[in-house]
Amino acid sequence: MTNARIERLMTADRPWVADGGLETTLIFHDGIDLPHFASCLLFDGESESGVKALERYFQSYIDLARTAGTGFVLDTATWRSGAFWADTLGRTEAGMERLTRASTAFAVGLRDAHETATLPILVNGVVGPAGDGYAPDRMHKPEAAAAIHAPQMRWMAEEGADLVSAMTMTHTGEAIGIAEAAREAGLPVVISFTVETDGRLVSGPTLAEAIAATEDATGGYPLFYMVNCAHPDHFADALSGDWTARIGGVRANASRMSHAELDAATELDDGNPEEFGALYAGFRDSLPDLRVIGGCCGSDERHIGCAARHLVPRHRDHAPAS
Repeated sequence: MTNARIERLMTADRPWVADGGLETTLIFHDGIDLPHFASCLLFDGESESGVKALERYFQSYIDLARTAGTGFVLDTATWRSGAFWADTLGRTEAGMERLTRASTAFAVGLRDAHETATLPILVNGVVGPAGDGYAPDRMHKPEAAAAIHAPQMRWMAEEGADLVSAMTMTHTGEAIGIAEAAREAGLPVVISFTVETDGRLVSGPTLAEAIAATEDATGGYPLFYMVNCAHPDHFADALSGDWTARIGGVRANASRMSHAELDAATELDDGNPEEFGALYAGFRDSLPDLRVIGGCCGSDERHIGCAARHLVPRHRDHAPAS
């Protein structure tokens, strides 16, 4: 199930760095059009400048991880590259396969170019929900979800991804199905739930309930769980109990806005990076097995750098490469 990079992540004495809000950075900072937040479209052969922007984006986080003395979790740009999205994006399933494979191969290439003995890099195949990640228009049963997501995970595995992460999960049926599809593909999996401002999934369960249900249905297959696409204030108070030992990652939003407000926003709310980092410091006690620190909507290397200063021992101030 695991490889050497996974072993290093799980036995590290400090959390590894991940990136921030990929799509919001490309859209609002770089002015790149990403229909339906589909960053995989950068690999459709018509956007050489977009791929260069993606390379610059990840380079800044690789530099941050190197400075912090941690490993780096390198995401594939595949949150919207599953076969489910073919019609919405005006592609065929074969087209979605090509985009997924190209994105994964790009990440593997970056890993091979920058990984060193002191900077391990995991290629993380990102799997998004088959529907709206803020207000799901359908609730998938585990068997259906496994069938929907299996092709994308097979493509990622064949291109060399180290693990997959199901991001912005809104209900347990889809999370369970993705875990089972990952098992079938021979990949470790991380399940990341998103919550509303009350700390609950939009489908109703608490984080504790959602994790317990997924654990029970999968026999504890996920490597660990994460919370993403919610501000720390939306879920920090819910992090109490033995179950929190299964949360290994946090990739929070920079904004305190609700999902509905973010969905309607026409300008980026990037919050306060220093406050963001200080809020992450609170996870030191509430999440004893924290393995990955990164961000989601509105966050960038400033936010993750501040979080690292609070959570990574002997962290040195990050100075981006010139």
